[in-house]
Amino acid sequence: MATNRGSFSSKAGFILAAAGSAVGLGNIWKFPFEVANGGGAAFVIMYLIFCFLLCFPVMVTEIAIGRKTQKNPVGAFIALGFPKWSFLGKIGILAGILILSFYNVVAGWAFGYFIQISFGNFEIGGQFNEYINNIGRVGLYGIIFMIATAFVVSKGISGGVERASKILMPTLVGIIVLLVIYSLTLPHAFEGISYYLVPQFSEINFSVIYNALGQAFFSLSLGMGALITYGSYVSKQDNIISSAAMITVADAGIAFLAGLMMFPFAAYISSGAVETVQGGPGLIFTVLPGAFESIGPVLGRIVGGLFFLLLSFAALTSTISLLEVPVTYAVDELNIQRSHAVWVIALFIFMMGVPSLISNGDSHFFTNFITYFGAENPTNFLDFVQHIGSDTLLPLGGFLMTVFAAYVWKKHNLNKEIEEGFPAFKGTLIEKYIDFAVSYLCPAILGIIFLLTVLSRFFGVEIF
Repeated sequence: MATNRGSFSSKAGFILAAAGSAVGLGNIWKFPFEVANGGGAAFVIMYLIFCFLLCFPVMVTEIAIGRKTQKNPVGAFIALGFPKWSFLGKIGILAGILILSFYNVVAGWAFGYFIQISFGNFEIGGQFNEYINNIGRVGLYGIIFMIATAFVVSKGISGGVERASKILMPTLVGIIVLLVIYSLTLPHAFEGISYYLVPQFSEINFSVIYNALGQAFFSLSLGMGALITYGSYVSKQDNIISSAAMITVADAGIAFLAGLMMFPFAAYISSGAVETVQGGPGLIFTVLPGAFESIGPVLGRIVGGLFFLLLSFAALTSTISLLEVPVTYAVDELNIQRSHAVWVIALFIFMMGVPSLISNGDSHFFTNFITYFGAENPTNFLDFVQHIGSDTLLPLGGFLMTVFAAYVWKKHNLNKEIEEGFPAFKGTLIEKYIDFAVSYLCPAILGIIFLLTVLSRFFGVEIF
């Protein structure tokens, strides 16, 4: 079975693929403005702490389980001898499917902007609402994006996922470095960098800490079975600790570079008043096209096109991993041929995303899909799926994963698997820390985050 499933041809291929899974749209536009709202460099420091002290042990655990069993997230628990815990793998697969269903919609928006800006349609920034409600056009962009994702996954691990990652990730880094260099030449760039890198510790509160943890956990693709899946294709000779460390560094590094790119742009747009610029779609899809136009008709197309190509590549590296998770499950557990599984599952997830596609005004029902307890305004379907898939199921999956590893599978079995490829692991400080984090720190913090998220998001109960 392992031979038929394929494998990564090199450690570098695995690291690039896993880092690609982690790097996504959130790294490019969400991270910089979470930084701004959280006290600048103070947020960066907290984000890095959470990445390495909390998320890193969870990542190691997921990769170890995948490599030990050479199975998908559901089959892994069965192979370990705990079939009742296979529900945890199903939670991860469900989370990945839900996330991909709305993520593909947003990725289609970004890909469409790449085409529009490249052809000089800078006016699209002022027509964002009309753009996302032109269902035929954005639906076509979403179809193209899903086809590209499915095509890569259909080629297998080494011939598809790994090969694409070896092209996409260096290209993504190259584009972002070029944009960083260019953004630093813009007027008021220094104000933007200062705002980004000078700590404002007075702004730190529980909400900022909570957001830093959430950004770290989601950006590293934890809790949804992606790293169990990728781990199942890893060689026993690979050092899981060093691999996980390099994946974490790559993800955090690209997020940091995104800040170096975005804040000079924000300062340029606002003539130095960075604090007045709002992040998220409002900046990316409505404000930046005008900024690119002001650069000049030719240079604006080049810089703007590169920016939205960067977003598209970042999204594609994530959608590939999101689709790979249910595909591996279908291949392992249902004995379905990979090529058939890929296209059927891709079609199914695209159809699941149609309500998200039409939930921004085109459909009254899906635009006003649900009103949470204590909320004044309804939540649209796209946001609802995001709240369930990423905000709720991911911390739940991470919490249960560490509980399983520490108290069901047992720490000595986890440590034994880590020692494969890292014989010197036993007795090291990193072993002691992972034991402590997986047994106590991660379950406690992730459990609390899950409860607080459910209470705050769905019931309007704010504990802090």
